[in-house]
Amino acid sequence: MTNDVLLAKIARLEAQARPLEPDAMERLALREPVMTYAETFLEALDKLPAYHDTEDLGSGIRSSRIVEDPGSIEAALDLLREHVDGPGLNPASAGHLAYIPGGGIYTSALGDYLADVTNRYAGVFFGGPGAVRLENLVIDWVRRVVGYPESALGNHASCGSVANLIALATARDAAGLAGKDYHRAVLYLTSQTHHCITKSLRFLGLGECVIRHVALDDRYRMRPDQLAKQIRDDRSSGLKPWVVVASAGSTDVGAIDPLDRIADVTTQEGLWFHVDGAYGGFFALTTEGADLLDGMERSDSLVVDPHKTMFLPYGSSVLLVRDGKHLAATHRHQANYMQDATPARDEPSPADLSPELTRPFRALRLWLPLMVHGVGPFRAALEEKMLLTRYFHEEVARLGFWVGPPPELSVSVFRYVPERYRASDSEIDWDEVNAYNARLVREIRRDGRVFLSSTTLEGRFTIRLAAVVHRTHLDTIRTTLAVLEEMTNRLGR
Repeated sequence: MTNDVLLAKIARLEAQARPLEPDAMERLALREPVMTYAETFLEALDKLPAYHDTEDLGSGIRSSRIVEDPGSIEAALDLLREHVDGPGLNPASAGHLAYIPGGGIYTSALGDYLADVTNRYAGVFFGGPGAVRLENLVIDWVRRVVGYPESALGNHASCGSVANLIALATARDAAGLAGKDYHRAVLYLTSQTHHCITKSLRFLGLGECVIRHVALDDRYRMRPDQLAKQIRDDRSSGLKPWVVVASAGSTDVGAIDPLDRIADVTTQEGLWFHVDGAYGGFFALTTEGADLLDGMERSDSLVVDPHKTMFLPYGSSVLLVRDGKHLAATHRHQANYMQDATPARDEPSPADLSPELTRPFRALRLWLPLMVHGVGPFRAALEEKMLLTRYFHEEVARLGFWVGPPPELSVSVFRYVPERYRASDSEIDWDEVNAYNARLVREIRRDGRVFLSSTTLEGRFTIRLAAVVHRTHLDTIRTTLAVLEEMTNRLGR
């Protein structure tokens, strides 16, 4: 190929690629329909169902085709409206009271927009010094919220599962575990521990390690006395006790393990103490929450999720390690092609503290809302959710529901036991009661005004309410109580 032919081909390809860089007028033409779509969604949000149980469940999106020729932004948005943002769960809804929701505050979306447009690289200080400083500023704010020392380092990961994975990898290396040790290494947790912990063991090649489920008290919290006994028994049997994983707000019931007493045990026995506070950790912003979470600051590592109780869109979890050198020792690496990227003495790079090298500028999605709103509204929202859940817990009991332990944070568990069992001493047919509550959850989902989820506690079908969306207020809880009363009347009490 001659030079002239080569240059002509380059010119043709440049012209064909030019649509990827729209000019100001073209950007406006793209942006206006998107902004209109977003505003229409937000303005209608209080009228949209929390769950839309459609027949096709979004299968119509498969009819769209990705082709060579361009299409219109309006046509793409129509497909989103009908097949993506229509069916199934509406996570932005105030009525999303299932699982551990978040909510997606608007200013966080603006942070994501700016991060995506500027595409600042936040992995290595050399490439994005300001972005890395901002990442570290946000990590340091979280550190102070949870009471960790200045020696701590952290990473802003994509989710709690990944953050817990990073924590366990760090704990493995800090303990000096080698492959020959794995079959003797013991990890201690409870039946309430999030399943991502045992899932992470497989990813880390630690599938052989021994897993001990420590006994629970009557509020589904780890019993420190049983933990200490199990550690001593394992050590005397030739095993290698390694790490204890406690919950600061379990997914099932919102239970907080007795963190301070567990820290006493791990300190005495010389084990790594990890706290999964993905859901509950940010309740430390409230006075009562800080008291409930006492001892969290004594852990060796900790996970908290801004996309849960800081109400951010999905994609935000913060891992902190008390002694930051352990986090760096596990994840720091050097490549020849990055020899120009000299590290900063006082600003650790996220790429040296996690598996990610290329990563989005995540901190902007938390920093911008904090700068715009201040911390006060977040603290108020968290306290409100705690009080709303207590109100619900009391009121649903008045409707005749069995309720679990009084909620510590913002999760309440309950189930309906038909009146004939409550009015007599006859033995409860739990198969019938379980089936009744399963039908109740299905009817609530079909109704769509609110969305509740379920779990199984001690073999019994149990319904959960998790008040975590920032848009959830007293009217939502009252609607939920009305729906429950209506549905139990319909199914028969």
